[in-house]
Amino acid sequence: MSKLYGNDERVRFFIGDVRDKDRLHRALDGIDYVVHAAATKIVPTAEYNPFECVKTNIFGAMNLIDACIDQGVKRVVALSTDKASSPANLYGATKLASDKLFIAGNSYSGVKDTRFSVVRYGNVMGSRGSVIPFFLSLVEKGELPITDARMTRFMITLEQGVELVWHAFSDMQGGEIYVKKIPSMNILDIARSVAPNATYDMIGIRPGEKLHEQMISPEDSYTTYEYDEFFKILPVIHEWGLDPARIGNGKKVPEGFSYTSDNNASWMDVDALRAWIAQNSSKIGKI
Repeated sequence: MSKLYGNDERVRFFIGDVRDKDRLHRALDGIDYVVHAAATKIVPTAEYNPFECVKTNIFGAMNLIDACIDQGVKRVVALSTDKASSPANLYGATKLASDKLFIAGNSYSGVKDTRFSVVRYGNVMGSRGSVIPFFLSLVEKGELPITDARMTRFMITLEQGVELVWHAFSDMQGGEIYVKKIPSMNILDIARSVAPNATYDMIGIRPGEKLHEQMISPEDSYTTYEYDEFFKILPVIHEWGLDPARIGNGKKVPEGFSYTSDNNASWMDVDALRAWIAQNSSKIGKI
């Protein structure tokens, strides 16, 4: 990684852990903007290692919030997940707790100028541990394991995720959860995109998995606003959800609205995913 940036004096690299508050304090010295992406994120890994998942995803978030406030960081954007909405597994539960911590961090910072917001999206296409590189690794075997033929997932590219983070930095007042509008895809269509001639082994849903993912729950609908390319869930604490500066030109969603991978208005088809795989084959499984 250091070779990528050469001798740019603005860039430093630290070996550390979000569980180590002192190391965070040192790493954040002189830093204005932080993107929090550290997490134990693989659902089965979290189910079988719950103590470790909590230490990273919850205690790590607490350490980062404290360190950012103490070091005078201006803006912090934390990466969330569709699994944090109405969570059905430990990973989702810890990320929901993390989201709540970052939202409350705006109150916790007191008179300091540090502001915290969250971005939430679905599976980053081709990321390590995700289904696309997993299926690609099994192409030569000619058989793919399928949990449930009805399963759907949100799909987002790395570039789209980064764009949402930049938008959050420019738009945030503090306490917002930004939800990117992205397409859904059925698990069988993902399999057909990767290996059109493969057979399927129906293995059943793994511990902690959902048939369909959710990014906005009906309970969130009371403070959720819609924009051209995203939704914004406003915080309920301190009546911040009524703040015109946070609402901007957003349109209030109906009460009871939910945004799930099966009720999505936008869908990715087999040809579109196959084209994306062809264009990004060198990067799949490396991010």
